Amino acid sequence: MIYRMILFLLLNFGALAIGGLFTSQGVSSDWYANLSKAPWTPPGWVFGSAWTTIMTCFAIYMAYLWPVEENRKFIIGLLLLQWVLNAGWNPTFFYFHQVLAGLIMITVLTVLIGFYLFNYWPDLKLKSILILPYFIWLLIATSLNAYIFFKN
Repeated sequence: MIYRMILFLLLNFGALAIGGLFTSQGVSSDWYANLSKAPWTPPGWVFGSAWTTIMTCFAIYMAYLWPVEENRKFIIGLLLLQWVLNAGWNPTFFYFHQVLAGLIMITVLTVLIGFYLFNYWPDLKLKSILILPYFIWLLIATSLNAYIFFKN
């Protein structure tokens, strides 16, 4: 269990690190500063704290899911898709300024994490709560991206 958790922590935080390379300059850019943002946009420091908690919980969730799911290729495919969408959203949004493409990516990611939550609930039961922060945060993040798309 501990080795699986470490592996998933490395994968998750690797995606965050790649995305973070594009976020720091993007958040302070004139482009982002001049966007009309949602009134419910949290302060910048919340994002780092939230993602650290989310990725830690997701790693534990995946460590529990791995032994109960027989179709490992499917789980690897879902995890790879999640990883690409998670790591790819920041450069898409902050570096390339592709707000619509970012909205599509984050919407697909939200649906994917919702799939994890609801599809594997029967297998993981209460342990599924570990993925709930990810799902809730993505609902908020999707609304923030959508607001920027529709108001700019």
